[in-house]
Amino acid sequence: QVQLVESGGGLVQAGGSLRLSCAASGSTLSIDIMGWYRQAPGNQRELVASISTGGNTNYADSVKGRFTISRDNAKKTLYLQMNSLKPEDTAVYYCNLQRPFSPTNYWGQGTQVTVSS
Repeated sequence: QVQLVESGGGLVQAGGSLRLSCAASGSTLSIDIMGWYRQAPGNQRELVASISTGGNTNYADSVKGRFTISRDNAKKTLYLQMNSLKPEDTAVYYCNLQRPFSPTNYWGQGTQVTVSS
């Protein structure tokens, strides 16, 4: 079992910044791919960014150049630095862990990010 706990969400004005954190515990492996997803009301959950244990990253086009994903493998913590936030970034942000070649797939409880115009 893996537990994921997000923190760092909140209310920010457009143009501002927030940093999300996701602390993982339990049976994590170094090969696990971690990522951030978000879901706005009425929309499907979408990938924001992901990162492999080796540091390879993948970003949604809508956040490229504004968001940076990183991970500290020793601390089992995932981060998402969000700059130049826009109202359309408003959503619940979820931390995700996936294990290659395995059905292992875990989600955090989510943290609300609200960007006011």
